[in-house]
Amino acid sequence: MNHVRASSSHYHFKPYNVGRWFIWGIYALVLLVAPLLWTSSLAQTMLSQIGIAIIACLAYNLLLGQGGMLSFGHAVYSGLGSFLAMHTLNAVSAGQLGLPVSLVPLVGGLAGLGFAALFGYVSTKKSGTPFAMITLGLGELIWSMSLMLPEFFGGEGGVSGNRVIGKAVLGISFGPQIQVYYLIAVYAFVCTALLFALTRTPLGRMLNAVRDNPERVEFIGYDTQWVRFMAFMISGFFAGIAGGLAALNFEIVTAEVVGAARSGAYLLFTFLGGATFFFGPIIGAVLMVVALVLLSELTSAWLLYLGLIFLFMVMYAPGGFAGLIMMNLRVAAFGKLRKLWTSYLALAGTGLTLLAGAAVMVEMLYHLQLNAALGPQMRFAGMALNAGGVDAWFGAGFVLLTGLALFELARRQFKQEWDLVQEEIEKEIKRRETL
Repeated sequence: MNHVRASSSHYHFKPYNVGRWFIWGIYALVLLVAPLLWTSSLAQTMLSQIGIAIIACLAYNLLLGQGGMLSFGHAVYSGLGSFLAMHTLNAVSAGQLGLPVSLVPLVGGLAGLGFAALFGYVSTKKSGTPFAMITLGLGELIWSMSLMLPEFFGGEGGVSGNRVIGKAVLGISFGPQIQVYYLIAVYAFVCTALLFALTRTPLGRMLNAVRDNPERVEFIGYDTQWVRFMAFMISGFFAGIAGGLAALNFEIVTAEVVGAARSGAYLLFTFLGGATFFFGPIIGAVLMVVALVLLSELTSAWLLYLGLIFLFMVMYAPGGFAGLIMMNLRVAAFGKLRKLWTSYLALAGTGLTLLAGAAVMVEMLYHLQLNAALGPQMRFAGMALNAGGVDAWFGAGFVLLTGLALFELARRQFKQEWDLVQEEIEKEIKRRETL
């Protein structure tokens, strides 16, 4: 009887985390409803690419954000997963293999896992800069092999396939884009849930410890290389699933998917989204598709704009967009956000003025360099501009300098108010701790 009382005194009921269930419900609802709100073929194509990018960026962030491993060649695992998935799809089409099309992405995942086990055993023996250099070398190695082995990589034309195989099952043939999107959405939700669950396991916690203090982890008896290796293989598996889904979505795989540019895109947009937060790569994935699909259609200088955005984020918001969101949520939780909204408006207004002046100058410069044969006349944002005229350059420079000066004044004012709000929050926290 005493034993029962002692046991019951140590039992604690753990209530459901309602906020977490609510967020996951919203995530599932967005994946479900998005193609019903944006029904155009362009929107559904972009949504499909966003779903694939979410898996790829989350897989990459398992190395960068969770493990502190800066990889310059992660496209190797998603790209090789794409090629293996496409060859598998072609084997299924030829009747050589009986496998449902919906499971083809898992073949890409197993391929990513296998190659990650092979290359990761070598690269994870080192950490820090040597690890980054090894991954860069492996990425260049696979890229060069893609040109040397046309039987597997398909040469410059790549490898193509057809995802519509046999008769439709329950009306699903994967011919319409909406059916492919929902397949991608299911994989995106399951992979996101699995990767989040991994962060709550002992392996996920130990991976964070290896990132923060590897010497202490080794001191208490853990093998840091083994922890990095396990994370590398898991990341390769999910990257391969993203590659397999991309093979189904585009029905063609070229050598570009294993190139350094694709690896750089994973790094850049994962950082922009916020590598230190789990949901940061999801934001980065959305930004990646919007930048690569829409921004590249609007202007030929989109890479320049992207580089400038990355530069400013590194300088002023190293936590990415997720970091900015969490900082402001903290301020809002203490009821201090209303003190900053005028400063936010000033920053937005002056920032847009600065951006407008800089954009006009960049577009005129690009026009003179790339479209000289068309003459100096050009249109930008509905305005007719003479790229060879002094008045256009003077006006753009005046707007740029005016915006820059006002932005600096607004930034200093915002910093004063932000620091004051942070002091008030710290005092409020200490007051609550004394209660």
